[in-house]
Amino acid sequence: MDRPRLVASDLDGTLLDGAGVLTERTARAWRRLWDEGIQTVLVTARPPRWVDHLAPISGEHGVVICANGAFVYDAAHQEIRENHGMAPAVARELVADLRAIEGISFSAELAGGFLREPAYPAGAPEGVAAPLPGASRERVGDLAALDETVGKLLATSSAMPAAEFHARVTDVIGDRALLSTSCAGPLAEIGPVGVTKARALAAWCDRLGIAAADVWAFGDMPNDIPMLTWAGTGIAVANAHDDVLAIADRTCGSNRKDGVAGALEEMLDGRDARRA
Repeated sequence: MDRPRLVASDLDGTLLDGAGVLTERTARAWRRLWDEGIQTVLVTARPPRWVDHLAPISGEHGVVICANGAFVYDAAHQEIRENHGMAPAVARELVADLRAIEGISFSAELAGGFLREPAYPAGAPEGVAAPLPGASRERVGDLAALDETVGKLLATSSAMPAAEFHARVTDVIGDRALLSTSCAGPLAEIGPVGVTKARALAAWCDRLGIAAADVWAFGDMPNDIPMLTWAGTGIAVANAHDDVLAIADRTCGSNRKDGVAGALEEMLDGRDARRA
């Protein structure tokens, strides 16, 4: 199989291990791509404040595509290059309408940090490793007074299971926003219409003159599906959500077994990276 010109990867559940750590083997394989002249980019649902420590593997460009494509973030210099977030008025309207769902509480990822309501659970969502100390950039307040562009509006409920909650949120937001799912549990990640990992990755590749056919993309959750289907080769880790496994061109080992690193090593060594 031809080598890719660019490799993109999700972080949690994909490139990072079960504890949210970048293993030495994976870091070595990722850097080896650079030595072979293959571009890389990290594409994640994580906000900018949770990727600063990954600047050493962000490549020569230093960029990490964050919040499902809402922010193009320079982790090396800790600055937002592009902000494709939701207008404050739209976010306030959605919050007001979603209040009808029992047990709901909200937070918002902003260019400058994290705003959460007192009722919104502190800490990382289920299935995501806790952020590093000093990475919070958090303040507590009322989302009804939002006056900043929102990269991602987050909502959760203690009153119902995840599937029911996601269905309720979908009904309320309609075509005003886009619901994504990147982790387990009743967490709704609500972003701007048309903003996805796929769109952000396509724009990044266009700048580099790289076609979709020359891209490998790795992922594990439903929010990765647009990116995996856009890329010439979409690869699911073995631990991926069933919906992701169903659309992937290939699979590799699980994130707990350095699956991405294994696929990259096989490609770089000229071996067949295909998995049944």
